[in-house]
Amino acid sequence: MKYSQPKKIVILVMLLLCVAYSCKKDVQKTKQTESPIIETKKVDYKLSLAQWSLHKGIFDGSIDPMNFAEDAKNLGFEGLEYVSQLYVSEDVNYPYKEKGLDAILKELKKRSDSLGMKNLIIMIDREGDLSFSDEELTNKAIENHKKWIDAAQFLGCHSIRINLFGEDDEQLWVKNSVRSLKKLVEYSKPKNVAILVENHGGNSSKANLLAEVMKQVNSDYCGTLPDFGNFCTKREGNARWAAPCVEEYDIYKGIEELMPYAKGVSAKSYAFDETGNETKIDYQKMFQIVEKSNFEGFVGVEYEGSTDYKKGILKTKELVKTCINNLNN
Repeated sequence: MKYSQPKKIVILVMLLLCVAYSCKKDVQKTKQTESPIIETKKVDYKLSLAQWSLHKGIFDGSIDPMNFAEDAKNLGFEGLEYVSQLYVSEDVNYPYKEKGLDAILKELKKRSDSLGMKNLIIMIDREGDLSFSDEELTNKAIENHKKWIDAAQFLGCHSIRINLFGEDDEQLWVKNSVRSLKKLVEYSKPKNVAILVENHGGNSSKANLLAEVMKQVNSDYCGTLPDFGNFCTKREGNARWAAPCVEEYDIYKGIEELMPYAKGVSAKSYAFDETGNETKIDYQKMFQIVEKSNFEGFVGVEYEGSTDYKKGILKTKELVKTCINNLNN
């Protein structure tokens, strides 16, 4: 049978439409049977160096704290966590110290900026206790901390880390800590500087109490700096430092309770076994807790062991990277 030209065109169009419909059905069927592809977010924490890792060399004069940015960069870090007492304490002596704090800060910023290093935190020590019931005492400590809030703002740090030593009574400690933190935040918020509390001995190492303080302060400008190792709640003779620990909070439970408020993480290390693992702390377990909290900030490496500081820092950094890689595999 012969068709006219117009009829041939109509038949051809109909055939093409049938083919197109059939292909569409096949594609839809294929899409329905294929498993959906779920993209897993990779964990990629940037690393900073806690200056306390260098404290022995700074105290004995073999390390100049003014070179911190260069030292940290040479060790492979991107961020800097300063320690106030390593610049102004009577226990340190270095050439730039006599120029005063303002000159020190200007030079530190100049050097960190020139090296492309990120200033993150200043750890504040020896500026008074904030959690006693004596308000005259704590108000003096608050005033002492203000200059470091100003210093953090100048350097471009997001936070200062403070200590919360005070009353032994837990409820009084919580009440006084909240009072002082609110006063500090009132000063720091306009300067865009947060106040961080580290588990750093005494009641602050009882993570459930510190979490309660965070709840009551209830400010984006107040948070925690969870430290993997500082969960000693009582030492012999009630000493703050140095003496053997006689009571310790569960370190994994503690990190889990503090991570919801964390604006930094301190990966503390002391010693390593022959395979490169920390001998006291299950780092992989710690990083599983950190990841579960959806933390996205810097992880600070803080070596506090007795061997060569460079080796200890590098071993800690390598262990941190291994744990991060394991999370992604």
